[in-house]
Amino acid sequence: MQEEKNIISNGVMLNAYPDSIGQKLSDTISMLKMPEFKNVFSLFYVLPTFFNSDLDRGFSVIDYNLNEELVSKADLKALENLNIELKFDIVLNHLSVNSPQFKDLLKNGENSKYKDFFINWNTFWKENGTKNKEGIVIPKEEFLSKLFMRKSGLPILKVPFPDGTEKPYWNTFYQEINYQKINIEDLIEVSPRAFKNAELICEIINSAIDKKLNLESVDFVDYNEFKKEIIQIVEKKKTFLGQMDVNAKSELVWDFYEETLSKVKTFGCKILRLDAFAYLHKEIGQTNFFNKPGTWTYLDRINEIAKKNDLILLPEIHAEYGLDLHDEVAKEGYQIYDFFLPGLMIHTLETSNAKALLTWANEIISKGYKTVNMLGCHDGIPVLDLKGKEVNGKYNNGLLKDAEIESIMNTILERGGRVKNLYDPAGNKISYYQVNATFFSALGENEQKLLLARAIQMFMPGIPQVWYLDLFAGKNNYAAADKGGSGGHKEINRTTLSNKDIEQGVKTDIVLNQLKIMRLRNTSKAFKGTININENSENELNITWSTKKDFAQLKANLKTYSFSITYSENNTTKTLSY
Repeated sequence: MQEEKNIISNGVMLNAYPDSIGQKLSDTISMLKMPEFKNVFSLFYVLPTFFNSDLDRGFSVIDYNLNEELVSKADLKALENLNIELKFDIVLNHLSVNSPQFKDLLKNGENSKYKDFFINWNTFWKENGTKNKEGIVIPKEEFLSKLFMRKSGLPILKVPFPDGTEKPYWNTFYQEINYQKINIEDLIEVSPRAFKNAELICEIINSAIDKKLNLESVDFVDYNEFKKEIIQIVEKKKTFLGQMDVNAKSELVWDFYEETLSKVKTFGCKILRLDAFAYLHKEIGQTNFFNKPGTWTYLDRINEIAKKNDLILLPEIHAEYGLDLHDEVAKEGYQIYDFFLPGLMIHTLETSNAKALLTWANEIISKGYKTVNMLGCHDGIPVLDLKGKEVNGKYNNGLLKDAEIESIMNTILERGGRVKNLYDPAGNKISYYQVNATFFSALGENEQKLLLARAIQMFMPGIPQVWYLDLFAGKNNYAAADKGGSGGHKEINRTTLSNKDIEQGVKTDIVLNQLKIMRLRNTSKAFKGTININENSENELNITWSTKKDFAQLKANLKTYSFSITYSENNTTKTLSY
């Protein structure tokens, strides 16, 4: 169980990459030192390019040392002087192929100290599947059909070993394979005839690489006799990145967690988000997403390490509301991410109806959940999370009905959003996972809607986390999403703001008014008190926070998006009207 003394209940949290503003973390710190930002934030969730990483914008961690291209020890001291505590990620489920552990495995193979640090797919399934013609074990259908997939195809990456073999390793999330073009010199060892015609062969191969074709299917015309040898040359030259799943049955993995939690504490960490923790425990015959009781065993063990380092754990989990996993995690005393709020907020503002939002707020209050909420974030706007439990192909008892969830999704897509899907083991899409868009664009780029959404967020129970781009009313970045290719949908909401963008932004009403409301949330003692949701019609909101001496009240009209905040300050009553 988490200890109550560790719970932060009042502060507002900034969320950004170290280089989301300007070129490095010191530029964000310069922003935080501006008078407009005084007393606005108590916490800062710095995304994991804070550490050394190479893929998935930081979530493929090489090691948990400072990324000195973006972060310095002076930055950490400056944040401490601003009384801003930090939240970081530890990516429990995986490490980069470029981590010291995986590089040692690639170099030394069976003789590596880290032989069991990662999961050899074939070894894991050896007695419970059959090898296909490519040498990959295909699990028995009764096991394969249960696997929860984050991408199409088997969750593997084939990696080369010193003995010339390739072995499949478990890779739940991202991978990136790049084939390098060959040149004439590469063909010297094939045969004199191949070398004599090397220029033409290189043209055939390099054209196929440009077109991202399967080389096995390419016609080598008069040189098919050399096809196998030439493809081997191409394979040797390929480069790859990947987030390789770790084997939590290895004690070396737990030694690594011990070292990492101790290290992030020295960086000023207070809250540690457990990214992808629900995938960590793997067992034949289970979904390998929040396996029970294994996931609980691992979570208890990581929590013991956290307590030694005075860290608050925030297990990150995306799952349908109807599965009640959020409730199970919360009952164990952990903070939980409020992944339900973004979709509920859009539904509330688009339908002018607060019923579903307040149902969720009342659940948080009545059950005593300790939440961190957000509108936008580095990822997408969750939609799957709002669903109920599936019974006979239909979802019941969700926070919203299926048709309402579809309406949210379609609205965001009509306003330029992109989609992330979930897949079954055969590669078929089974569900929308999240929609990628800036929250401002998701609201139709309506400043009054954004301001009201921010006010409601500040009056919701839990720690409010604010994505830097939302604060500056950022719009969908289609060029960045297109440039990112098939996995680039998230870049639509990750535009880097220049120092000039910040200077111009703090002159605008939408930024200044958000900062004013956020500062009230961050400083008013009323928000350390109790929350009361007052009875109103479904198209109005009336929420009050109060102590014996202080109060803050939000009244909003969901049809006009107009609202007022009345609050006490130094024994006087003040009102903000918008």
